[in-house]
Amino acid sequence: MTVRGAEVAGSGKGASAGDAGVTTGVLARLRRDAPWWLLPVTVVVVLGGFIVYSIWASTTGVGEARNAPYLSPLYSPGWLANHIPVFPGLLCILVPIAFRGTCYYYRKAYHRSFLWDPPGCAVPELRHGGYRGETAFPLSLNNLHRFALYGAVVYIPILAFDAANAFSLGGHLYLGLGTAIMVLNVVLLAGYTLSCHSLRHLVGGSVDCFSCVRFGRQRYGAWRGVTRLNVFHPTWAWVSLFSVWAVDAYVRMLNAGWFTDPHLLFR
Repeated sequence: MTVRGAEVAGSGKGASAGDAGVTTGVLARLRRDAPWWLLPVTVVVVLGGFIVYSIWASTTGVGEARNAPYLSPLYSPGWLANHIPVFPGLLCILVPIAFRGTCYYYRKAYHRSFLWDPPGCAVPELRHGGYRGETAFPLSLNNLHRFALYGAVVYIPILAFDAANAFSLGGHLYLGLGTAIMVLNVVLLAGYTLSCHSLRHLVGGSVDCFSCVRFGRQRYGAWRGVTRLNVFHPTWAWVSLFSVWAVDAYVRMLNAGWFTDPHLLFR
């Protein structure tokens, strides 16, 4: 009976219908076992909330702390901010938006959460038309990720410069809580940027034989380093998102007079 069942399952329309029924039953049990909707809903709330917050924050023109040497990453570099009176931080967030919007991990996040394409494993997707991948607009813009990477890499030393400036106030050494938050933000953003899949391919993914190319040993070392970071790329993506928000929110709370920045000033 087992052999005959296997033969029937592998032939005929009736077998396909029966197999589909079995599969549907298995998938139904899987979906009851786990709240598959919890992850996409969380991503919509958190990522969507950050998008709304970033747009709002970039329109207010509040980028620098009044009594502390802090600059929000949403208004960095400072010489570029405030060039658009209605939207002062727009030019500063274009590169981060392009980098995160085309990021391989974030593609998975917003495809599942915002587009429900599909929302989870073994859950039907909403698309009814043909699938053309990333060959059609607007998904074809994801192919620009490697170019957005170059801009994101440039942003790391810019934000590191801002963090270095946070150690000085009036020519004196300044150590504040905001200083630590800004330094941590640079570290987390560097981890997110340097763990990028495109960077991993750039430093060594296109090489078939490291010993056969110039600077092969160095490239192999760089590739291994990026690979170690790449394993935690989703984690870097989320924690760096929160660190950007933390710096901007901290600057705003200081300017609102909610509290005074805890600090040490060495004269």
